[in-house]
Amino acid sequence: MNRPLEHPPVSPDIRRWTKLLANYRTPDRRRSAMELAITISAFCALWALCWVSVYYSFWPGLLLTIPAAGFLLRLFMIQHDCGHGSFFAHRKSDDWTGRIIGVLTLTPYAYWRRAHAVHHATAGNLDERGLGDISTLTVAEYEALSGWDKLLYRLYRNPVVMFGLGPIWVFGLKQRVPAGMMNEGKDPWISTMATNVAIAVMSGIMMYLVGVVPFLLVHVPIVFFAGVAGIWLFYVQHQFEDTHWSNGPEWEFREAALHGASYYDLPPLLNWLTGYIGVHHVHHLASKIPCYRLPEVLRDFPEFKDIGRITIAESLGCVKLSLWDENKRRLVSFREAAAKA
Repeated sequence: MNRPLEHPPVSPDIRRWTKLLANYRTPDRRRSAMELAITISAFCALWALCWVSVYYSFWPGLLLTIPAAGFLLRLFMIQHDCGHGSFFAHRKSDDWTGRIIGVLTLTPYAYWRRAHAVHHATAGNLDERGLGDISTLTVAEYEALSGWDKLLYRLYRNPVVMFGLGPIWVFGLKQRVPAGMMNEGKDPWISTMATNVAIAVMSGIMMYLVGVVPFLLVHVPIVFFAGVAGIWLFYVQHQFEDTHWSNGPEWEFREAALHGASYYDLPPLLNWLTGYIGVHHVHHLASKIPCYRLPEVLRDFPEFKDIGRITIAESLGCVKLSLWDENKRRLVSFREAAAKA
């Protein structure tokens, strides 16, 4: 991706955009309910079809686990909006919707909501890395590591580990305890443990109804594929060449939100299926906007389409970017960092 390193200015005062975007924060609760009903109905229908294919030994039918995973991913995006209080803009409705969906997505709602709030409050701040982020080192930090630690970091950033083992680690293990919040009171523990119990009960009921092996053959691939897609989306939303990182004294929320998150330009169907989360720079600038209203922002302010835009083809190249070069002020690959040294 050969693009200028300077971020194109949208407005002489980014604060102006924050005020304008406030007009899009109000959800249509009937629309929200319809989006939820369509998503959960499609997910359940596809799950049932997958089970029928197993029951009748029609193994090609298990290809339906892929679209089913897409709708599970969309449920996670709805849970994500609930965490921001934007889906219904009603605290109890958002919280209970998020908690219930969290059983399906293996994501404890209250614990995740707190971690994600930290991510939004610190994204792009080199002095506040650690919680809710994909670990990213600067070139200088990487060069200062021992040989063993360099190997561990390179393994962590390897695509097979990141997108193959990553979903198993995050959704299967990490989120079963309040990682990063072990000593922050009872709420993270209540959230994770209550979700764990609900997952166990739901899984037990489903195994009783459809059988242990059929349940595992259907549900495990769905959760895995949804997890891979979810981690991929989170990765390309912030791990692109011309993203924005700065040290604490220089860090500014609006600047980091607008230029530290990408606009992942997806086809219409994928945009809808992913809850328009690809419009991530706008989401970080105004997280209270319901997902289905983000296209309105692009329609009314097409300037946003030119900021941090990444196509699907370009996003594949982001996988090699692993280190932040503080001199060039962009992400670079291990090879590029080594050539510099």
